[in-house]
Amino acid sequence: MTDYRHPLQFGMNLNPDVDLADETIRIAQAADDSVLDFVGLQDHPYQPGHLDTWTFLTRLSAQTKRVAFLTDVLDLQLRPPTMAAKAAATLGVLAPGRLILGVGGGAFTDAIAGMGGRRRSRAEMVAYTEESLHVIRAALAGDDVRLLSGHHAIEGYPAGPVPPAAIPLWLGAQGPKMLGVTGRAADGWISPLNIYVKPEEVPAKQKIIDDAARAAGRDPARIRRVYNVLGAIGRYRGGQGLLGDVRMWTDTLTDWVLELGFDTFIFWPLTDHRAQFEVFAAEVVPAVREQVERIRAQR
Repeated sequence: MTDYRHPLQFGMNLNPDVDLADETIRIAQAADDSVLDFVGLQDHPYQPGHLDTWTFLTRLSAQTKRVAFLTDVLDLQLRPPTMAAKAAATLGVLAPGRLILGVGGGAFTDAIAGMGGRRRSRAEMVAYTEESLHVIRAALAGDDVRLLSGHHAIEGYPAGPVPPAAIPLWLGAQGPKMLGVTGRAADGWISPLNIYVKPEEVPAKQKIIDDAARAAGRDPARIRRVYNVLGAIGRYRGGQGLLGDVRMWTDTLTDWVLELGFDTFIFWPLTDHRAQFEVFAAEVVPAVREQVERIRAQR
């Protein structure tokens, strides 16, 4: 059993497709009036039908008041860390306390190279990402950033502005080396979708993060654990992921908190996003919160 006892957080993945932009904005506004903590937006700029993540997030932040935003996850090979930090700091100033910076090393080598990014090996990508996390953290703090290495040539960046509220830095990771980076340098682990990292695979991955954190002198319990959950609530059939009624969703997410150590869930609906959002926010989220609180109090 692993329960790091973080307060629970819930989010909804938004669709960045240009043809669905108006509906996505309406869902974000509905989320703003709901119990959800944040909405997430993926970052695949090489997809011709996707809007740019930062531009879209800026529009969404201007049309909402409360809900936070998660980049799930920002491609660091196409968004160098100093510029990623600059964009994050800017949104952090314009919408204080409403950004969680999720980043990743970039898994699609050909697509990255197709946009002019450097073609890196997996080992190079891991090392580049770990250095990038340190650059972003220093830049968000307003430090003078300088890093000359085999992966970066930052000759001197007087970083700023400094956002009034701290911006959490979460890392998307799946393999053991990147999970180790998570333990050493990130504020949270963003797991890929539940169809890619299956529940039975999670404990071994949590252990890698925990071991790396301890080796770096960090408390593993301070690292948030985030699960992207693909599925549908209700009678939807034929797809992959978590499929079932509200009770099944409630029991499953509760189990994933108490037994797998997750504290944050991002819902990726397989069908009608607006209808699925409504039942998730109105029925599943309150039920999971209540059930986890009750069980934790008994332990």
